[in-house]
Amino acid sequence: EKDRAKAPVKKKEDPSAIKEREVPQHPSCLFFQYNTQLGPPYHILVDTNFINFSIKAKLDLVQSMMDCLYAKCIPCITDCVMGEIEKLGQKYRVALRIAKDPRFERLPCMHKGTYADDCLVQRVTQHKCYIVATVDKELKRRIRKIPGVPIMYISRHRYNIERMPDDYGAPRF
Repeated sequence: EKDRAKAPVKKKEDPSAIKEREVPQHPSCLFFQYNTQLGPPYHILVDTNFINFSIKAKLDLVQSMMDCLYAKCIPCITDCVMGEIEKLGQKYRVALRIAKDPRFERLPCMHKGTYADDCLVQRVTQHKCYIVATVDKELKRRIRKIPGVPIMYISRHRYNIERMPDDYGAPRF
């Protein structure tokens, strides 16, 4: 009987048929792409190159963040970012000293590898309570796809922020 049973014939996929794919559902609190639950004190995820560019621009991280947002800011640094700075070596020892500042909140990482960009994107996707501080164009492009996550960057020797509601006091230039 097994020999007589015909093998199931695979049907060719119709190119005009509607394809179902999973689209992530965004929370209703992200009205007009702004996260209304984001408020002071702000938790700011800091990227490796943000620290390096801040040193080049001679900016104090915590003070400049407070000047930008007009509120208390808690810079957060993940284990991946810390590992990236340590790998950069002796040339970036000032950045490492800044990253080990006690005002910085240290966030542990449970995943394998030390690629900081993936770590930051994953953390921001899960928890919408962070602002991401970066000057990396590729990372900015990835974060812009996630609704409700503001991006802090450096322009004209000061910090600026994009995708933040006006009523939170973020300056507009």
